[in-house]
Amino acid sequence: MKSTGIVRHIDNLGRITLPIELRKTLDMACGDPLEIYTEGNSVILRKHESSCVFCGSNKKVTLYKDKCICDNCRRELAL
Repeated sequence: MKSTGIVRHIDNLGRITLPIELRKTLDMACGDPLEIYTEGNSVILRKHESSCVFCGSNKKVTLYKDKCICDNCRRELAL
């Protein structure tokens, strides 16, 4: 894990602000979904990428009835 040397405080609602430099580096924009993980004493934030409910691929994924399906699985289902 790479240290940035940046320290932020949690506000009274439990929020933190990610620095603009970090958001630009990780290509994060306002409204982007983040996944939150814990590992030991660490909290890990990762930009969420939709993945296919059948095969787990995150390439060419579309939403169908609130489920993500990749092009390959969609073609297989059409058979």
